[in-house]
Amino acid sequence: MEIRAFFALALPGSVARWLADYADTLCQYDKQIEVNWVDAEFYHLTLCFLGDISLEQIDQLEGIARHKLSDVSSFQVHINTVGYYPVSQQLSVIAAMGQEDEELNSLNRGMMEIALEAGIEFKEEDFEPHITLGRLPAKNKFVPPPEWPSLDLFSLADSVILFQSKPGERGSIYTPLFEIPLQDMA
Repeated sequence: MEIRAFFALALPGSVARWLADYADTLCQYDKQIEVNWVDAEFYHLTLCFLGDISLEQIDQLEGIARHKLSDVSSFQVHINTVGYYPVSQQLSVIAAMGQEDEELNSLNRGMMEIALEAGIEFKEEDFEPHITLGRLPAKNKFVPPPEWPSLDLFSLADSVILFQSKPGERGSIYTPLFEIPLQDMA
């Protein structure tokens, strides 16, 4: 049996609520009402999408991740940009991101290395860590604004979670499979 999985950072409720308010301001650009806006309770910062993995690989991923992340310290993620981009032939997203956040990019690379070490092959050429605010079909009439409304938010990256993703009636359903705390910043 295989499951769809990805590594992510959880977002505190206050950050999710702020992002939900921000996403509400973006609705004005959805003139054709094509965007399926994500509920704030499902917000997370995706670090690395693994695709389909076997149940056996979950234990392997956990062991490798616990070892590799044992000396990684927690850090503040600066969420300061929004973008619209296609993620596959079927899907595009509107996402909040941490532009040029070296600690976040380093964690992203580390999670990809962990996946490769566990024997998981995936394509992440254009992937950037992001928080999906809305999804829409890749072929759409959405016109991104020339300049997005400003975004300047911080969130603590204090643990990495492997989530299972299952299609649901109102979007994907995420189930945490394991969580690895990062070292306290103090």
